[in-house]
Amino acid sequence: MKQPSPRNNAVQEYLSKRFRILLTGDPDGVPPWLEVIQAGVGPGLYLPDDAPWIAHSDLATLVGGIRALLMQALHPGSLAGVRSHSRYKDDPLGRLSGTIRWLTITTYGSHQAIANEANRVNRMHERVKGDYQNAERKPTAYRAADPDLLLWVHIAFMDSFLRCHQTYSTRPLPGGADAYIRLWSKSVAPLGLTDVPMDEASMLETIDRYRPELTVTDATLETIQWIKNPPLPATSKPMYALLFQAAVASLDGEYQQMMGLKSLPLAVLQPLTTRVLQVMRFAIGPESPIEEAAIERIHRAAAGKT
Repeated sequence: MKQPSPRNNAVQEYLSKRFRILLTGDPDGVPPWLEVIQAGVGPGLYLPDDAPWIAHSDLATLVGGIRALLMQALHPGSLAGVRSHSRYKDDPLGRLSGTIRWLTITTYGSHQAIANEANRVNRMHERVKGDYQNAERKPTAYRAADPDLLLWVHIAFMDSFLRCHQTYSTRPLPGGADAYIRLWSKSVAPLGLTDVPMDEASMLETIDRYRPELTVTDATLETIQWIKNPPLPATSKPMYALLFQAAVASLDGEYQQMMGLKSLPLAVLQPLTTRVLQVMRFAIGPESPIEEAAIERIHRAAAGKT
């Protein structure tokens, strides 16, 4: 079997580092939460052959993350929390890395690491509160820790990552959509959310239940425009434009119309985006320091070591 040349390895290492710098904000490309994944004892919520592990290690999550932000922006409560209590405009990569930290630790960390991360998020949620105008333009008080808002963020995230994996990944999900939804429900229990959909049918029913609460205001449109054109490095913008188009194409037509967004047909974007993500994976290499650290920790526990 032909081995990659040292030159190819050097190129992959460089591209992989640039990719990790963009996602984590660390100047050395080392995820700040890598040590958290390495530490602890035993497995966490998921094993390498579980659907959430498979889905969240795939580059289709790049599309899913954009789609989730668009979906979350449709609820005026979750939108108010982001606009009033986050640094998404001043430090977009910093906010992105905070979200990636929670997703990564929850997917790959030990039970203790997950508990610590949930405590961090819960403390942050305690400070996020205020008022917004609901779909009927009536003032409504909110707290980020409200189960109703947490549930919308959860299902918008879950639906987006699932749909984008189904659309733009070639890797099958063990157990399919129902397994991903059932298993990922464990992720929000430490945040105080326990009454959540456990299969695809109930997730779709829950999304339908929220439809009367979804609306588009000037603030929504401003946020969507920011998501469409974030302040990324110039070299990243062409790729991001494709990922944004792919995210929009994966949305229901009703949501696209509400947001005033159009994309190329999904029949065009699906094979194009899938292929581009495959090329990107080849370019940065198959190695994943986070997954390797998690697997090593699990094997260490199985061998009776700490």
